[in-house]
Amino acid sequence: AGAGAAGAIRPHRVAQSMTSPATPTPDTPDSPELKATVTVSIDGTEIEAQPNELLIAAAERTGTYIPRFCYHSRMKPVGMCRMCLVNVEGPRGTSMQASCMLTCSEGMTVDTKAPDVKKAQDGVLEFLLANHPLDCPVCDKGGECPLQDQTLAFGPGETRYVEEKRHFEKPIEISPLVQLDRERCVLCDRCTRFSKDVADDPLIHFQSRGNTTEVNTFPDHPFSSYFSGNTVQICPVGALTATPYRFKARPWDLEQVESTCTSCSVGCRVAVQSSDDKLTRYLGLDAEPTNHGWMCDKGRFDFEALNSDSRFTDPRVDGATVSWGEALQRVAGEINASKPERVAIIGGARLANEDQYAWAKLARAVIGTDNIDAQLGDGLPAEAVLGVPRASIDEACAADTVVLLAPDLKEELPVLYLRLREAVVDRGLNVVEIAPQPTSFTDLAEVHIGYRTGDAAAVAQALTAKGNVPEVAGIDAATVQSARALLSGNVVVIAGRQSLAETGQGIADAVGILAKASNARFLPALRRSNVLGALDMGLAPGVLPGRVSLEDGSRWFEQGWGSCVSKKGLDTTAILRAASAGEIDVLMLIGADPIADFPDRELATAALERVATIVALDTHPNRSNTHARVVLPATAYAERPGTTTNIEGRITRLGQKVTAPGVAWPEWTVAAELATHLGSGLGVDTLEAIWNEIETLAPSHRGITTEVLESKEHRDGVVAPFAGAATTVGNQRPHGIVPPPITYGVTDPHPLAPVEGYSVRLVSSRKLYDQGTLVQRSPHLAGLVAPSTLRVHPTTLSQLGVISGGRVRLRNGRGDLVVDAIADERVPRTNAVLPFNLTEDGGASVFIDATQPVTNVRVETP
Repeated sequence: AGAGAAGAIRPHRVAQSMTSPATPTPDTPDSPELKATVTVSIDGTEIEAQPNELLIAAAERTGTYIPRFCYHSRMKPVGMCRMCLVNVEGPRGTSMQASCMLTCSEGMTVDTKAPDVKKAQDGVLEFLLANHPLDCPVCDKGGECPLQDQTLAFGPGETRYVEEKRHFEKPIEISPLVQLDRERCVLCDRCTRFSKDVADDPLIHFQSRGNTTEVNTFPDHPFSSYFSGNTVQICPVGALTATPYRFKARPWDLEQVESTCTSCSVGCRVAVQSSDDKLTRYLGLDAEPTNHGWMCDKGRFDFEALNSDSRFTDPRVDGATVSWGEALQRVAGEINASKPERVAIIGGARLANEDQYAWAKLARAVIGTDNIDAQLGDGLPAEAVLGVPRASIDEACAADTVVLLAPDLKEELPVLYLRLREAVVDRGLNVVEIAPQPTSFTDLAEVHIGYRTGDAAAVAQALTAKGNVPEVAGIDAATVQSARALLSGNVVVIAGRQSLAETGQGIADAVGILAKASNARFLPALRRSNVLGALDMGLAPGVLPGRVSLEDGSRWFEQGWGSCVSKKGLDTTAILRAASAGEIDVLMLIGADPIADFPDRELATAALERVATIVALDTHPNRSNTHARVVLPATAYAERPGTTTNIEGRITRLGQKVTAPGVAWPEWTVAAELATHLGSGLGVDTLEAIWNEIETLAPSHRGITTEVLESKEHRDGVVAPFAGAATTVGNQRPHGIVPPPITYGVTDPHPLAPVEGYSVRLVSSRKLYDQGTLVQRSPHLAGLVAPSTLRVHPTTLSQLGVISGGRVRLRNGRGDLVVDAIADERVPRTNAVLPFNLTEDGGASVFIDATQPVTNVRVETP
């Protein structure tokens, strides 16, 4: 059996079929809810366990492995496979019981190795193998299969069955990502439990009865879940296999490193596996603070994009391949020929922390510009993100009430959706959702406030006002009062950009109001992978590394760097406006595609067409870098080490597993070499040197040394500011007074454009699968992009005489689009919902003016 005997299996962090969590679950000993312990005897050895801790978990934690198939530490036990039977002494004698259904109690005596236990395990395995096919040589699970392992360690060694095994058509493609071999299934109920109980996507079920029972989907209902890959990972046999991995490799062919997923900003811990220097598979790691072993399908399968033949491999100048030295000399020449204020940098949210710091230092200490922004006009003001009390994911799940002032979490931060859903269903977490459109959390929310887009600040004022309040922003007073009743005790606000068709200032105003009027803590819901790290590292105008303002920290960094700008620069919107007016000479795109990602496509296109020199540092061609005169190939995820920061400020390590194609460089190397060509230097020449400087200069990162990040204790990362900083020996600078952290208060709400007669306000947010590079360059994900449809209140369609599913025309002074319209009574009558970047023509982006607080459109008959 390829992976060895089950008795020799050691728990590891890959959260697949046979593993248990590396850190405590609510039923394990270190849980704060349970303090007293009970003494249990297992095979003659006494152990300490928590009351109500499952016996199977307590035994494994203390070194006794009890075989299992249906049990999974992150799901409720069902006791279906009976493989975990043990003898338990009780007042009426010894009985055989399923250890996954039995909780520990004082004085319990357990025997896991008795002859009758061994006989029962042999019998279970003999029944499972009666119809199980001999697919091991061709099965993806071969070599890491619990059925193989346990057959060797616990099975009878031979079978008494000689009858023909059961056969099915195989495989069945139950989705574009998952294939099903029904005859391999051992009916453990893992996939069905995960889909129903964890993901709330009950799309795969038990069907038929008795000997004909099978797992399958229903006709015309494919397994179209954002989390389907998790069922493949937790399947204890090869019944469910992932199409992108099927027949690609064997476990003994694979090499592995631990890393952090960068497909969004949740920061799921993953195992990155490769074969023959090509990325082959990602597996979720069971990290208690973040993902609990789960991944979304985009994060699991977008490795195909990194293996794409379309990758940039060599520097290019005006379309011709050149050396790195020639390319950087050209860039340096263009920068030196321009005034610093006419140089701008957009992007950086997809870089590692060390890259971001290097580019922030290059911009301010070498080039002399503060025109640098990692957000593409689709996030929140940096001061609003950095200047409010931060909450962790665990703290949000443990709160009394969560206020969702955020985009649809299932679409933009999928695993955060799973964590919060678990807290609602299993713990009774109260959710108040404030949203301009229905989301995946609307049905789970205790109170849903569907407001007129642009009026988030008004809703926040109503929620925090004293005394009774009248109707506000189209919301009746009773709904507001119901929400206010929940805003006491431990409250966490999850805040992010809800619509790209309005500026982020409205949500920032609401955040400031809630921060001033309550003791709430905040969890930023910003989508792009390392955008929180980018803000921490200073990739925003007016913000320096370490969560300090340019005004307060410029002197500190001038002493540390030798030079630093003092005047606040332009954000992305202002950069593009200046570029379109001919006021930017050199525009550097650092892993950024403004034409696709900036809300206002007209402005982004006009800006890129007007700038004389565009320099793109990227991995793949996109709509924006086709305008670049200089293209520099960058390394991608899994091709370089470093660190990343998630939404709660947790810093985790990235692992390098494969070699970058061609002569692609890490982004920090490009910054350092460009500084040299500019006649200066960054003063750092290794990743470790960069991180040492970050720990030295960035106040919020003091004490987070390389040794801390590499320690086993902090395997799942460190949250900045670091609680252990006071006792950690880090680098210290003797000069000056450490600048204070950024704080954010209430700003004056921005006036809104009036709603014209017969018009509505546009709401546009992202879907998990869109026209972005990672999806479109991954063959198995590209076909999952849904058609773009408009959702409006039924009244809007009835006034036009259009039925749901019919065609309507959207138009304003910027664009004109005919689209299918779906009636949804949960959409406020003042709003019209159109997803962002689902079509190559831009969709909603053709209507949006980034300079306006909201976007008005008219809905007409086509």
